Amino acid sequence: MTGALAIVNPAAGGGRCGRAARGALEPLLGAGVVDSVLETSAPGDATRIAANAWRDGRRRFVSVGGDGTTYEIVNGLFPAALGGDERPELGYLPLGTGNSFLRDFGDDGPARALGALRTGRSKPCDVIRATHADGAIFYTNLLSVGFTADVGATVNAKLKPLGELGYGVGVVWEVARLAPRPIPFALDDGALDSRPVVFLSFNNSRFTGGKMMMAPRAAHDDGLVDVIVAGDLGRLELLATFPKIFAGTHTEHAKVSARTARRVRFELAGAIDVMVDGEVVSLWLRELEVLPGALRVMA
Repeated sequence: MTGALAIVNPAAGGGRCGRAARGALEPLLGAGVVDSVLETSAPGDATRIAANAWRDGRRRFVSVGGDGTTYEIVNGLFPAALGGDERPELGYLPLGTGNSFLRDFGDDGPARALGALRTGRSKPCDVIRATHADGAIFYTNLLSVGFTADVGATVNAKLKPLGELGYGVGVVWEVARLAPRPIPFALDDGALDSRPVVFLSFNNSRFTGGKMMMAPRAAHDDGLVDVIVAGDLGRLELLATFPKIFAGTHTEHAKVSARTARRVRFELAGAIDVMVDGEVVSLWLRELEVLPGALRVMA
């Protein structure tokens, strides 16, 4: 079995990844599970490294960092990895802040991920393609707009050093500025929904922000995106409901709904803030499409 390329983001987890990566990788290097290691030094480096490696014939990768590192690697592999018979394989050494995606595989997600790397165990994983006015991005965890993207922007700009606690602080921070607004969207061939919402979340897996179970019924390999719609909640309603996300019971609120789709269409007037796999970007979204089993994950 060919060894994997490990792509390390030393800045992940507030620098914890840089301090821990060497020790975590040594046994994998010694066993031949990993045969090359490259470090990033700036945002976007992991995308560039993965794209070059795929072009050079690499097919197995290890993301050493957090959800943002994985997001960059996925966007280096796709769309080049589409259309052929080979599927990229991606393993994980979760040394970042959130590491949300691995929680879908159980409370022992990191241990399982390490075991999968050692044994070569992998399974299919859907990838979501988000088309926007300037091209497309790809993700495996979730994409959200509205309040959740606002929280993500606040956390990334001001609260990242607090780790998981920062997400909770960011929620309280953004509640004060809460303003439900229309974000017109349609699922599959359905009608356009232009009702005011607090947020929309389009999920390929269950968790976000570490332990927040945004989409309790989502599955990474079912060919569907789970859509969580939080309607026109008021501030007090949101403060009472949002903490329930840790148990996944926020979807029981009358103004919160969970649906599934293979495709989502947007009718937006311009670019909006979008949180995708922990990163916040400004995009004029056009469409989301599920790419079933486009990736194999070692987890």
